[in-house]
Amino acid sequence: MLGINVNYLVVFIAAVASMAVGFLWYSPILFGKPWLKLMGISNEQAKGMKSKANKAYALSFIGALITSYVLAVVLAYMGMSAVADAIQTGFWLWLGFIAPVMFTSVLFENKPVKLYCINAGYQLTSLITMTIILTLWA
Repeated sequence: MLGINVNYLVVFIAAVASMAVGFLWYSPILFGKPWLKLMGISNEQAKGMKSKANKAYALSFIGALITSYVLAVVLAYMGMSAVADAIQTGFWLWLGFIAPVMFTSVLFENKPVKLYCINAGYQLTSLITMTIILTLWA
């Protein structure tokens, strides 16, 4: 495809890193407690969700793999080799394609803006983490 070589091991590592960012982001250490509150999920419900989370984690990882692969292709196609440029590209991709789409949850689903900020912040952090990894090791 487009004569671009993609390092699949690095794509995998970037996807794992994205998941690690998510585990930390939504943990009690960072935004887990406010996220649960804004979602209207009690501590008891959260405990029940943990027992059923394996499928969600597996599907989220597949999504992270897809995102990482597409990001690797975009960065390679653009000839990206400088980390600062890759971070900037990740930001613009987030601003143009992720942040506005996610904002519809505020507009049409009456989700709190604070919840949007937590979720969109994770997406930005995850995307930039992946751009750094893909640029350094791809």
